[in-house]
Amino acid sequence: MEAKIISSVQNSLVKKILLLKEKSRERRKTGLFVVEGQRELELAQKGGFYFETLLHCPEILPQLDTSLISKNPNAEIVQLSKQVYEKVAYRETTEGILAIAKAKEHSLEDIQFSTKTPLVLVAEAPEKPGNVGALLRTADAAAVDAVLIANPKSDLYNPNIIRSSVGCVFTNQIGMGSSEEIIGFLKEHQIKINCAALTASKNYAECDFTEATAIVVGTEATGLTEDWLQNSDQNIIIPMQGEIDSMNVSVSAAILIFEAKRQRGF
Repeated sequence: MEAKIISSVQNSLVKKILLLKEKSRERRKTGLFVVEGQRELELAQKGGFYFETLLHCPEILPQLDTSLISKNPNAEIVQLSKQVYEKVAYRETTEGILAIAKAKEHSLEDIQFSTKTPLVLVAEAPEKPGNVGALLRTADAAAVDAVLIANPKSDLYNPNIIRSSVGCVFTNQIGMGSSEEIIGFLKEHQIKINCAALTASKNYAECDFTEATAIVVGTEATGLTEDWLQNSDQNIIIPMQGEIDSMNVSVSAAILIFEAKRQRGF
């Protein structure tokens, strides 16, 4: 199939890409988002995402990977001039390839566990895309069984989240819902709720994370809401030796998650 060639920044497809990158409302309305970079596209494809359009700049990337084309046989193939590509590319250092992909629903009903003792990371109302991305990188590195995002403040396909997660938004099993829905889901699956909190807490190193476990983190500014604290099986804390009483949420989550992995023999 002969590729379509776009050399004008005024082209309607170019405007569509810019809208999808800049407006969460457009992403929600269309169910589409933009993926940029060879590694990110490979991870998205591995994660079961479908590409509606594949775009590349022949001056940067002469040929598309044949597996991208074969696994997305109905995708439109588009070539972009360097000027147009530089207009739509999110990163300064780029590889000459991007795609318009279809988003997933991320329903709690779709979460599947392959073990009776799953390890789950829960983040309540994470606001900063960089923190969400870092949490997803940690979850991927530890191979947690699921990441659940309660009361999300930014949409999962924000370009900043995709970039800061280094594509781990595609590699994790992710569910989204209200705090009430996720608490109900965890209880239904008999997963113990361990809340990172400052009050009535136990040193994380003294806790048992070998059973079905959810590690729940809140925002750095306000911590977890009462919904979580009232349903917590155990509040956990990372002892601080300096002047401050908290760390970046992604750092805290990494410490707790990898302690759970250590206890599990990994």
